[in-house]
Amino acid sequence: MPRWLEASNENFNAELSALLEERRKSVSQKVDAPVAEIINDVRCSGITAVISATAKFDEFQARVPEELRVPPEALVEALESLPGKMRDALELAASRIQSFHERQLPKGFEYTDDLGVKLGMRWTAINAVGLYVPGGAAAYPSSVLMNAIPAKVAGVERLVITAPTPRGKDNSMVLAAAALAGVDEVWRIGGAQAIAALAYGADPIFPVDKIVGPGNAYVAEAKRQVFGQVGIDMIAGPSEVLVVADKSADPRWLAMDLLAQAEHDTDAQSIIISDSVELLKSVQDAVEQELKTLPRSAIAGASWNNHGGLIHASLEATPQIVDRIAPEHLELAIEKPAALAESVQNAGSIFIGTKTPEAIGDYIGGPNHVLPTSGAARFSSGLGVIDFMKRTTLLGCDDGSLSQIGRHAIALADSEGLDAHARSIAVRLS
Repeated sequence: MPRWLEASNENFNAELSALLEERRKSVSQKVDAPVAEIINDVRCSGITAVISATAKFDEFQARVPEELRVPPEALVEALESLPGKMRDALELAASRIQSFHERQLPKGFEYTDDLGVKLGMRWTAINAVGLYVPGGAAAYPSSVLMNAIPAKVAGVERLVITAPTPRGKDNSMVLAAAALAGVDEVWRIGGAQAIAALAYGADPIFPVDKIVGPGNAYVAEAKRQVFGQVGIDMIAGPSEVLVVADKSADPRWLAMDLLAQAEHDTDAQSIIISDSVELLKSVQDAVEQELKTLPRSAIAGASWNNHGGLIHASLEATPQIVDRIAPEHLELAIEKPAALAESVQNAGSIFIGTKTPEAIGDYIGGPNHVLPTSGAARFSSGLGVIDFMKRTTLLGCDDGSLSQIGRHAIALADSEGLDAHARSIAVRLS
């Protein structure tokens, strides 16, 4: 059963830590050794190892490497063959995601300071990015849009998707989303072997510069192990939501919001905070009722019963609790959500008001749904355009400006015992 916590209890902090840490430990599977073996196989044997792993894990035996690639025309065909209702939804989502992320484009600058030194900074896109799209238990075209569109807005020239394709059956919605987002290549591979192929290359798959996208424990560990060879977005864990509600909220609405996260994964976590014990009880009852008819009730029920939490706390104490949990998703289902939203510092994304369920953000709201999990919102942010760009600084001196600042640089180089540094400046001053 989900845990009940009372914020006024003296042992509340310990109980909250237990609620969070037990779940986080349960998802840190020891998969480092098998992942390292797969990565090494791909580095040594290239596409042969990728084909072998794909046959083993996805039951898809490619006779030649080219069968691993989805033909570009198949992406267009998938989009054009979508039923009108689905295409309309996909296109609306894409347009909203693009509009939001276009506003994130950073601007460079250049200036000359009082001493005549020219300074500046410019932004350029990463050249090639790999996007991992889950395709085992479920396939997520929304993840394609959320990862690919910001990359294209940033100006990434080559965008490559890897998506596991069990028994060789492509997911038409994923392919349609790839076409809509302007993806350049789609490969029918998944797991650690896909991450290794993206990082090190496995001809005809050429390596990329950064890998983004969600995946299971093997994918997350593979991203961890190839970091340094390539960049990565984050090491993401199972999904999570924290709902803050008062007595004005509808218990059934809240129950569905909690279950919307719980149905993702048995290790997902759904927590609700309220100043009303009656509301918390009503929500718990509503969750049990909804689980009776929910198609993914086995998954959602395991998540709710093993990792769910109901916290009774005053609204005044709530911001501190929220910041400590640092949730991936934060819903504010209260009468005056704006003030609470302003007071919260640690949250991946905030959903304001009872008419803004987190599920809207998953698909069509506009902001990115790739967000930090497991408390990482304390120090990191959700995926955005800037994650597909890099900064380059500019510095230029002439005779006059170098003479103004050079002697001070020489003094600092001397203090560090780096004589060549000092001389490289001094020879220009003499």
